[in-house]
Amino acid sequence: MALAVGSLPYGLPDFAAIADADIEPAVDEALTAHRAEIDAITADPAEPTFANTILAVENSGQDLARVLRIFYGILGPDATPERTDIAARLAPRLADHTSAIRSDPALFTRIAAVWDRREALGLAEDESRLLGQQYRDGVRAGAKLDDAGREEMRQITARLADLTTEFGRLVLEEANASAVHFADESRLDGLSPGEKSAARERAAQAGRDGYLVALELPTSQSSVADLTDPVARRAVFDASLARGSRGNEFDTTGIVAEVVQLRARRAELLGYPDHAAYVIDEETAPDVDAVEALLAQVAAAVRPAAAAEATALRELAGGDVAPSDYTFWLARHQRARAEADIDGFAHYCELDRVLRDGVFFAAGKLYGLTFTERADLAGYHPDVRVFEVFDEHGHGVGLYLGDYYARPTKRGGAWMTSFVDQSREQGTKPVVVNVLNVPKPADGEPTLLSIDQLTTLFHEFGHALHGLLSDVRFVSQSGTSVPRDFVEFPSQVNEHWALHPDVLASYARHVETGEPAPAELIEQVRATSSTEPAHATVEYLGAAIVDLGWHRLTGARLAELRVAEDPGVWPAVEAASLERAGAANDLIPPRYRSPYFNHIFAGGYSSAYYAYIWSEVLDAATREWFDAGGGLSRELGRRFVQTTLSKGDSVDPLAAHRELIGGAAEVAPLLRRRGLA
Repeated sequence: MALAVGSLPYGLPDFAAIADADIEPAVDEALTAHRAEIDAITADPAEPTFANTILAVENSGQDLARVLRIFYGILGPDATPERTDIAARLAPRLADHTSAIRSDPALFTRIAAVWDRREALGLAEDESRLLGQQYRDGVRAGAKLDDAGREEMRQITARLADLTTEFGRLVLEEANASAVHFADESRLDGLSPGEKSAARERAAQAGRDGYLVALELPTSQSSVADLTDPVARRAVFDASLARGSRGNEFDTTGIVAEVVQLRARRAELLGYPDHAAYVIDEETAPDVDAVEALLAQVAAAVRPAAAAEATALRELAGGDVAPSDYTFWLARHQRARAEADIDGFAHYCELDRVLRDGVFFAAGKLYGLTFTERADLAGYHPDVRVFEVFDEHGHGVGLYLGDYYARPTKRGGAWMTSFVDQSREQGTKPVVVNVLNVPKPADGEPTLLSIDQLTTLFHEFGHALHGLLSDVRFVSQSGTSVPRDFVEFPSQVNEHWALHPDVLASYARHVETGEPAPAELIEQVRATSSTEPAHATVEYLGAAIVDLGWHRLTGARLAELRVAEDPGVWPAVEAASLERAGAANDLIPPRYRSPYFNHIFAGGYSSAYYAYIWSEVLDAATREWFDAGGGLSRELGRRFVQTTLSKGDSVDPLAAHRELIGGAAEVAPLLRRRGLA
C-alpha cells in the first residue's frame, strides 16, 4: 500500500507495488488518522506548551504527507486520465481538511496561547519560526473570523482547489490537442534530425501520418526559433498563443475569471487590500509596492535594449519582423555575432556525460558529493533513473531521481519535488526528483542538449541540492520549504556552473569523437550566454506584471470589469497591466498568457511570479561572491551549505544571505548580468 513506509533505502516508495486504486483508500485512512491526532491535541487538559501543541501539530499528519508526496510526485510527470480524475476528487477534500484544521477554534486557541507567551519561552530560532508559521497559518485560514466568515473561507478554499486542479488538467490536455501537424518533412527545415524523429514518433503515437510538433508550456517555442519556413513558424506560434482560449472543451478563461474573484474575496475577508498583498505578506519582499518598484526599475532599464534589439533584427531580416519571427531572427542575430557555430555546441552536451561529468562533477567540487546509479532501484516510470548520494566521508545523504524525457502525460516545464523530506525530528533523509521535458531521441541516438536545456538541467539540480543538503529539525522547514521569492535563489546560483571553465573542461566532449570542445567555441558560447537578450527579460517581466495585474484587482474592480459575466475580458486586463507598468511590447508577448499561465492558476505562484527576478538579485550578488572567492571551491561550497542550503526555513532567509555575502544584495549586479547597466 502507498501509505506504508517500505523497506527500500531512504524510504523510497515501492512504485511497482503502488496501484492507482490504492491512493484514495490510503488518503482516507490518513485523513482519519490526522484528524484523530489533532483532536487528541485539542482534548489535552494540560496547559498549551510548545511540546504538547506546536511540536505535536508539526509531527501530526505524517502518514498523510507521505501518501500525498507519492501521489502528487507521480501525477505531475505522469498524469494519466485515471490520476487526473483522482486528483480532481481529492482536491476539495484535502482543501477542506486543511482548512478545517487550521481554522479549528480549539486548536487555534491553544496555538495562540503559546504565541502570546512566546517571549518568555526561550525558544530556539527554528522553534520560534515554527510557532509563528502555525499562528499565521491559522489566521490566514480564518481562525479569527466568526462562524459565517470561517464557513465562507472553507467554501472558497474548497472551490479554489477544484478550479486550480482543473486548470492544470486542461492546460496539459490543450497542449496535447494543440500540437501542430505537418504532412511534409520539408516544412520542418531547421529542426535537428532528433527533433524531426521525435515529431514523427509523436504523430505515429497519435495515429497520424506526417509530423506533430509538440507545444512547450511558455509562449515562446524553441521550434519557432529554428524553423526556416515563416508559415510553419506562424502556425506553431499562433497555436501557442491560442491555448486555453479557443472556446473548446479545454478553454480555461472561465476558470481564470472565477479564480481571481475568489482570491480577491478571500483577501477581503482577511483584511488585505487584494490577493497580491495577501500572498506577499508571507514572502521575503516587504510589500507589493517594493515588488512593483523592482519590476518597474528593470522594465525601464530593458526598454532601450529591447528597442535596439528589435532594430538589429529588422536590419538582419531586411524588413519588418512579426512576433512569430522574432525568436527566429534573434537566434540568427546571436549566431551572426558569434565567430563559431554555437548551435554545434549541442554535440558537446550529451545528456549522460553532462549529468555525470558536469552536474555531478560540480556538486562534488563544491559540496563533496558523489553519485552512484542504483539500477536495482526503480522509479515511477521506466525512464526514471535513481542515484544514491554520498558525502565526502562516504555517508549516505539520500537519493536523487532523474526524469528527463518528455511524454504526453507529463505536464510542461521542469521542476524538482520530494518523495521524502529531510528531518532530524522524523529521522528521515531526502529522496528528491528532477523532472525535465527533453525530447526523447530515437533508439540508439544520443540525447544532445541545447544551451537552454543545459541551463535548465543545472537550474533544477540546484533545487535538488537544496533538498539533498537540508539539515533541519522540523520537516515543515526542510529544503525548499522556503518563501517563493527565495526558493529560486539556490537553483539560479547552480546555473552559474553550467559554463564554468572547470566544469566545461570536464563534460564538453564531442559525442562522436570524444574530443574536447574547441576553445573558440566555448568562448563564443560563454559570451553569448553571459548576457540575456532583451527578449528574455521582456517576456518574463510581461508575465510577472500580468500576474500582479490580475491579483491587485479588488472584488469591486473585478465587478466593474464584469469579469464574471465576460471571461473574455482577459486580454484587456493583460494589456492594461502591461501598459500601466510601461512594459507593453507589440513584438514580445508575455512568457505566459492568462489561459495557460499554469504557475499562477495551478502551480502555487499566484502573485509570486516576480519571485524569479527577486531571487535573481540575490543570485547575481552571490555569483559575484563566488567569483571573488575563487569560484568552484570546496571552501566556498561548504560556507554556502552552512549558511543557506542546509537551513531551509529554520532561519530568516534574507539574514542567511546577508551572512553569506557579508551584506545586503543590491540590484546592480543583476542589471549588469542582463546587460542593462
